[in-house]
Amino acid sequence: MAVSAKLVKELREETGSGMMDCKKALVATNGDKEAALEWLRKNGLAKAEKKAGRIAAEGVSMIVESDDAKKAVVVEVNSETDFVATNEKFRDYVHTVAEQALDSDADDVDALLAETSKVDPSKTVADYHAGMVSVIGENLKIRRFTRCEEANGFIAGYTHMNGKIAVLVDVESDVVSDEVREMGKNIAMQVAALNPTYTSDAEVPEDYKEHEKEILTEQVKNDPKMAGKPDKIIAGAVMGRLKKELKEICLLDQVYVKAEDGKQSVSQYVASVAKAQGAKIAIKGFVRYETGAGLEKKNEDFAAEVAAQLGQ
Repeated sequence: MAVSAKLVKELREETGSGMMDCKKALVATNGDKEAALEWLRKNGLAKAEKKAGRIAAEGVSMIVESDDAKKAVVVEVNSETDFVATNEKFRDYVHTVAEQALDSDADDVDALLAETSKVDPSKTVADYHAGMVSVIGENLKIRRFTRCEEANGFIAGYTHMNGKIAVLVDVESDVVSDEVREMGKNIAMQVAALNPTYTSDAEVPEDYKEHEKEILTEQVKNDPKMAGKPDKIIAGAVMGRLKKELKEICLLDQVYVKAEDGKQSVSQYVASVAKAQGAKIAIKGFVRYETGAGLEKKNEDFAAEVAAQLGQ
């Protein structure tokens, strides 16, 4: 069947595969992009996961925590331009949104917007927000927020690139020393840098593992080096590749980025700090915000806009 150049381009951008490979995959799957992605993976021509959509929207992700660090919130507020995203007035506003969310019982943005504003009790959060849109002069959007609480330890936070990435890590510990807090921050930096999907292997759904086994089995069978190998050898190779993949997406199994030997895992790093501090420490979970992730930005042509305004 004929495959459009647009579809080939989209698949190529999502997978990083060659143009001809993408065209071949689409022809083989009758133009079904998702099926074509599977085809590419089974033939070892695409990465294990589609690349995330380009980060396009502007704005900031910000963290606010309680004085004892047992409770924290991360919030993302989007703006139209990066110029506004770095504006002090906008950032002050995002901080007020985060403070509202920290003390709120709201489970989602709509419920938060319906609350009485802490800044101006005569207005709802939605009304106050509308006022800030007028003041700042751009469309602003409170996109999302997540609260974390840990009664038996603390919440460690880390913000990267002035709010492009923000991370909260739930640390359960019976000792909360400067060294343990530093460990929490290091783990948050790990999450910011390597973007794990799960905290540990135990969180990975079984259906995900089974699906990956199917993909990896096809990859191994299509590997010329494995031609003629018995099923037992193929199964072992599949499990080896799956284990390697899980180490990349599970935080505690990842190689700790600051390890001097380049081999120490995150779980081993946590254990070493726990031993040194005489503490019982567990990393219970994390939240990672990347500002604008999954949002599509307007494609603006500044020169064309100026020309239009001049009537050219």
